[in-house]
Amino acid sequence: MSSELPTVAVLLAAYNGMSWIEEQLASVLAQTRVHVNVYISVDPSSDGTEDWCTRYADAHPNVYLLPPLGPFGGAARNFFRLVRDVDLECCDYVSFCDQDDIWYSDKLERAVAKLRSDRVDGYSSNVVAFWPDGRRMLVDKAQPQVKWDYLFEAAGPGCTYVLSATLARAFKRFLIVEWERVQDISLHDWFCYAFARSQGFRWIIDSAPGMDYRQHASNQVGVNAGVGSARARWRRIVNGWWFGQIQLTSSLLNIPSFTFLQVPVLTRFSILRLALMSPVLRRRLRDRVALTAICLIKAVIGA
Repeated sequence: MSSELPTVAVLLAAYNGMSWIEEQLASVLAQTRVHVNVYISVDPSSDGTEDWCTRYADAHPNVYLLPPLGPFGGAARNFFRLVRDVDLECCDYVSFCDQDDIWYSDKLERAVAKLRSDRVDGYSSNVVAFWPDGRRMLVDKAQPQVKWDYLFEAAGPGCTYVLSATLARAFKRFLIVEWERVQDISLHDWFCYAFARSQGFRWIIDSAPGMDYRQHASNQVGVNAGVGSARARWRRIVNGWWFGQIQLTSSLLNIPSFTFLQVPVLTRFSILRLALMSPVLRRRLRDRVALTAICLIKAVIGA
């Protein structure tokens, strides 16, 4: 660890990222008042990402490319691989990083300062989404946390997450023990937040944006804005993916208050119970209303 500046291990999952990864890495290496070590894991790509990252790592002593280990078939498995395989004993903090965003120069400095001043172990923040046509929009995820929100939503985009070494190492130990089962988790950021909160770690969601969050056709998960995004999310709810992820997370983390979810098929009674609990399941009022409506519809048409 650095004796002068906090050391942050930046875990970057890449896949067909040649259009954006150089700009992303430049913004990571330009971070102020922290020392960064960047660890890259590349899902086998068709655009030369692996070769480019090899050359980039050779030219930068604090950038490391992990040996090939894929295909992963999604960002979550790639990030889990990074947490498992990177030596986290040599850092003060751990940060997740996508391949296509642009970090503000004080992103990590601010995160570390907030983690220290608020005495918490997990940090995330708002972001500014931007599109190729020049549109920009603040994505506000900083509503007050509620009792069980972590089981039903993430703490914001995973690319804003910064974890204390204590939290990161605990998460790593859990992943190693439950490695086979966590392969069915689709969203690493949601699950990481759920792990932290369910294990008693404190988390802060910063209202100040720390980065520009690129929106493009290849986003695995983008901003929830517009009719198209709403339809895509509705399809995930209708086809059972969303409820399935909640059930799997509850089971993996063994959350006692939600044992009624830890069954192969949800009953109508269980879904109605969630509708009644919505004030403590989602942070934003409109999301609570939407959850109640979704549960009522699911209860009527059948779980």
